[in-house]
Amino acid sequence: MTEQSVSLSAKTQFITLGDRKLAYRSMGEGKPLVLCVRFRGTMESWDPLFLDSLVAQGFQVTIFDYSGLGQSSGEKTYNPGALAKDVIELISALGLGKVILGGWSLGGIAAQIVLAQAPQLVSHVALIATTPPGQLVKPGEALFYELAKRPNDYDDFVKLFFEPASAVSRAAAERSWNRLSVHRDDASPDVPAAWAAEQLGEGPKNPVFAVDAVLQAMKVTSVPILHLGADHDIAFPVENWHALSGQLPTLHLVTFPGTGHGPHLQFPRSAARHIAAFVEASGESIG
Repeated sequence: MTEQSVSLSAKTQFITLGDRKLAYRSMGEGKPLVLCVRFRGTMESWDPLFLDSLVAQGFQVTIFDYSGLGQSSGEKTYNPGALAKDVIELISALGLGKVILGGWSLGGIAAQIVLAQAPQLVSHVALIATTPPGQLVKPGEALFYELAKRPNDYDDFVKLFFEPASAVSRAAAERSWNRLSVHRDDASPDVPAAWAAEQLGEGPKNPVFAVDAVLQAMKVTSVPILHLGADHDIAFPVENWHALSGQLPTLHLVTFPGTGHGPHLQFPRSAARHIAAFVEASGESIG
């Protein structure tokens, strides 16, 4: 995969946004798709096979590091509004026009805020293993907060993003870990674990983000929304999306069995195809 990988050969670039520079990579040609990464994530947190599969589906994929994290300069923060500001300014500065906006975990929260604040920039929203705004029917597990606060080894990786009880999931975890371990000279440095732990808080929250304007925007939007979830997500249980399915008129739900907080790590090709099918189906319903 290394020699043929479009994502691994994509070079890091920088764009100046006010008083900071955001690091980003762009790969492929076609419909623009911007991906917002997870808590403690950088550009290196995206599985190369998932990115390559998106490119194969006809997307121009852009990934980036949030301000102050990875290779980006500026003040680091996990305030979701600040992350959304990064996204809005990056899309505008790169001249991408309307984009398919993807977001994993914390990045999915940022993507929902972008939808509420700048819907003119978004044609579709593709969320991965994230949480909706407002009161939850099922909060996350304490295990996620325990694991997310410390430097993580392979065993933590399996517990965080896969289903340890499943041999199939464990095997997929090993493959994903190996893909993510491929060295690149311009790799982004890790997010400092101690700093990230300070931002996370002590344990599961309910709600995770209580922004009424975001939930209201999602209830009236015409922008198609997809959520790719897992049946055992220790961070953001998928049941919270099921509870809203009757209230969000454009919501599409896909739940992968036998996996955890990284369904696109376990099913990289299938996740990419689901996103492509979602975009195509939305076009058919409009046309």
